[in-house]
Amino acid sequence: MTLVVFDLDGTLLNRQSRISSFTADTLAMMRARNIRYTVATGRTLQAATGPLENHHFVLPMILKNGAIIWSPKEARYSHHHLLTREEVWHVLAAFTLNELTPFVFALHDGHRHALYHGPLRSRSEEKLAALFEAERNLPLEPLSALPDEVSVINVFSLGSDTAVDRVRASISGEQHLVTYSGIAIHEPELGAPSTPNRGLYWIDIHHSMGSKGNAINHLRSELEIEHVIAFGDGDNDLSMFECADERYAPQNADPAILDIADKVIGHHDEDGVAHFLRERFELL
Repeated sequence: MTLVVFDLDGTLLNRQSRISSFTADTLAMMRARNIRYTVATGRTLQAATGPLENHHFVLPMILKNGAIIWSPKEARYSHHHLLTREEVWHVLAAFTLNELTPFVFALHDGHRHALYHGPLRSRSEEKLAALFEAERNLPLEPLSALPDEVSVINVFSLGSDTAVDRVRASISGEQHLVTYSGIAIHEPELGAPSTPNRGLYWIDIHHSMGSKGNAINHLRSELEIEHVIAFGDGDNDLSMFECADERYAPQNADPAILDIADKVIGHHDEDGVAHFLRERFELL
């Protein structure tokens, strides 16, 4: 069986973080042909639910860059790699020393999400907190309220490229941690397109086993997948590309992804994935 795996932001979703009507029609054509698909995204379940609603994503979904897998049919997390208490405190110390405000994504009772954060230092962080709470339905708590025995999925922050690089260097010796980073993207307001903020970078730290590639290998076994076709645009998609049988990158992808893609397809804001799928599977 073939499984098509989509990254969301910068890949399947358009600039407004939505599935376009053309892409929606393409997904319907795939379902009619019994071509199975799912997502591998850095988003939480709450953040992914809105764009994917009504588009029949029924297979297990890879979330938080592979740290957790959500099973829609069973309405539970079927697989996860979480950070230990010691790893969390090491990451928090690295963020604090470099004056980065940590956003700690936690999982309570095996299914309920919460977000803990330090004092907000900038307008960008305030907007980010508002986005998580309002649009993505994550309850916010101060970092001081973080329980000792909490299950932490990942720690995220925004800051300068220098601060981000210093944090990456400070945890490079931690074999059970992996870091992803990139240029921050402003959320669109009132339908306006997103624009990169060249002076602001994001950094996201997970358990090293919580990669998209490891999660895909888990699904290979669970769903008896023989062939994986992957679409992605960022450094958090590298592990997914390494384990996929076919790998495709939109024109807007990072150079490292473009270099290892089997083919560069159309831009994510021009339905590049959908156009390629119609050609690849001869969808009519």
